[in-house]
Amino acid sequence: MIDTLVTKIKGFLIDPVETFRQSKNDEPGTVFTCLGALLLVNAVFSAVIAAAGFGSTELYKAIPEGVSLPVMVFFTVLIGGFIATLILAAWLHLWVYILGGRRGILQTVNAVIYGSTPRLLLGWIPFIGFIFSLWSLVLGVLGIRELQELSTGKAVLAVAIAIIIPLIIIILAAAWFMTSVMTVTAVPVSADAF
Repeated sequence: MIDTLVTKIKGFLIDPVETFRQSKNDEPGTVFTCLGALLLVNAVFSAVIAAAGFGSTELYKAIPEGVSLPVMVFFTVLIGGFIATLILAAWLHLWVYILGGRRGILQTVNAVIYGSTPRLLLGWIPFIGFIFSLWSLVLGVLGIRELQELSTGKAVLAVAIAIIIPLIIIILAAAWFMTSVMTVTAVPVSADAF
């Protein structure tokens, strides 16, 4: 099983299109085993990086007293990564389906999980981890194209819509929050002004 997993991960890094084609009939157990292994690697290295002091100290202030930062990061990455992957796959599948992908949600889940290989394997590296996230984005498009049998344009459009809509919502929510904070905050007035 480990040999198969290593071969599959290596395939997604070196020859993703062919590996996606070979993965069309993968059982859910194989796909989720791969996700579990990749999340475990990411969680361990993310915890090590947190223990070494890399990352935003502002984010860590919210951690309750007495809780070990590396332990908190480990479980957050492990559990949060699993939940986020499933939510992302369901959201992306909506757009894949609208654009004509009819191979089933499991193929979209496979594309999301397998496409996340570079991000989960190497995305924890400080300062350059975003490169692997971009690589995973490209692999996600290739995965949707191959597993859902869509054109490259439709695969790009599905992934772009699935990313852009939440970004717009986050930007609008942040703008609303900033506007509401600024309009509610009292402006100090000097007593000499009257």
